[in-house]
Amino acid sequence: MQFGSKRIHRGRVINLDVDTVRFPDGSTGELEMVRHPGAAAVVPVASDPNGDDPTLLLIKQYRYATDGELLEIPAGRLNPGEDPADCAKRELLEEVGVSAGRVERLTTIWTTPGFTDEKIHLFWATDLKTGQHAREPDEFIEVSPTLLSDALTLIREGRISDAKTVVGILYIAGFILGY
Repeated sequence: MQFGSKRIHRGRVINLDVDTVRFPDGSTGELEMVRHPGAAAVVPVASDPNGDDPTLLLIKQYRYATDGELLEIPAGRLNPGEDPADCAKRELLEEVGVSAGRVERLTTIWTTPGFTDEKIHLFWATDLKTGQHAREPDEFIEVSPTLLSDALTLIREGRISDAKTVVGILYIAGFILGY
């Protein structure tokens, strides 16, 4: 239960609050909380998802926090009032340059509940059509078509280590495609 909240920082992407809370044992304390509007991410399947080894359109993206590139699925922050599926479609076009004929919900995950309220809504997309990307100035992205079998190997080897990407790929491999 929250008793109070003090905004410490207001930023372009996140806000930082210090909340006074009551813990389950009745004691109280302060917690720093990163507030985030939420996000959507999408696993784009470029080939027949029922084929032997579907092709995913992953992206290599520079991430300052990791001091290098990560292999990821497209994702982005929700705009105020935006439906997560619409966000997933928007990010797919902006980052990869494709639109989807079909977008379906997979699940929703908490990114790091120890210090942030960020949730990412995960989707998968099929029936892709080429369009024009519209990347933001701070996005350095290269589209990387990857066979599902190769993506699973990269996860097992730790070379795909982005949490939303790992969850999204494993989810479609295990629950949707029965891979």
